[in-house]
Amino acid sequence: MSDPSATSITRDSFAEATDAIVESVTRVIDGKPDAVRAALVCLLAEGHLLIEDVPGVGKTMLARALAASVEATVRRIQFTPDLLPGDVTGVSVYNPVDREFEFKAGAIFAHIVIADEINRSSPKTQSALLEAMEERQVTVDGTSHVLPEPFLVVATQNPLEMEGTYALPEAQRDRFMMRISMGYPDAADEALMLRQRDTVNPLSQLSPVTTSPRVREMIAFARSVHVSPAVEEYAVALARATRQHPDLRLGASPRATLQLVRAAKVWAALDGREFVIPDDLADLLEPVLAHRMIAARGAGVSRGRSGADTIRAALESIASSVRVPLATR
Repeated sequence: MSDPSATSITRDSFAEATDAIVESVTRVIDGKPDAVRAALVCLLAEGHLLIEDVPGVGKTMLARALAASVEATVRRIQFTPDLLPGDVTGVSVYNPVDREFEFKAGAIFAHIVIADEINRSSPKTQSALLEAMEERQVTVDGTSHVLPEPFLVVATQNPLEMEGTYALPEAQRDRFMMRISMGYPDAADEALMLRQRDTVNPLSQLSPVTTSPRVREMIAFARSVHVSPAVEEYAVALARATRQHPDLRLGASPRATLQLVRAAKVWAALDGREFVIPDDLADLLEPVLAHRMIAARGAGVSRGRSGADTIRAALESIASSVRVPLATR
């Protein structure tokens, strides 16, 4: 983990660096500022990002643009039904010369890992990411291998209605700090894309605007953002409310509460503040918690709601009903 005290980053230099990253990614991703901000929050909060949407809306492009904007190692894994866990984590290979086994690192060993179409691989291969995402290491044949810092998994997945997909298990979804959808661009942005990308790929023109050591300092700065006891109590109250809501069969885990606060720290830092306010938590409630929820059986049926709509409505009611404590600074 990053040491909050070992950083030369100030509020102004943090803003300058994050603005540079956003500007770089925005050259490729038109009209999606919320998606760009979410990706940056996950990078600086030491979380992982799940992008779920239909094919062709820029999921992989967002991940690649973020990776190209940071001078760090980048690996892309195309998840397919025949992908094996060892392809992700690595394997031990026998060396006949030295007469011993050597570890051959898998594609997970990079600062930024693009897990493309993660739900097209088998659950067994999906589970190979669990230890890496949570503990930032992989264990092969009883030996642990530490992953580089910073470490970010940006996974893309197609909706479950698409042919050839496997649902991510609850434990896997809980490892992702945020889930977002790209959505279709509006008419003006789509027309601009046609004009700008007819002959040139903007991704090929991106160059890094910061380095991985600098990103580690930015992570340390974000971790030092102040969270008052009252705000911590508010975060816990929000999480507990999801566990008690009648329309939800599965609420937020303690890991979700922790990641909500970590994301709120970065959210506050991006707004130029060195302290978290309740609005930061409220703004992040759906992207951080919704993908971890499971709607109760039959909930929302009488109102014609899908499971996703039921979860969204439950989170909206929680955000409006949980009391905001006083003295939150």
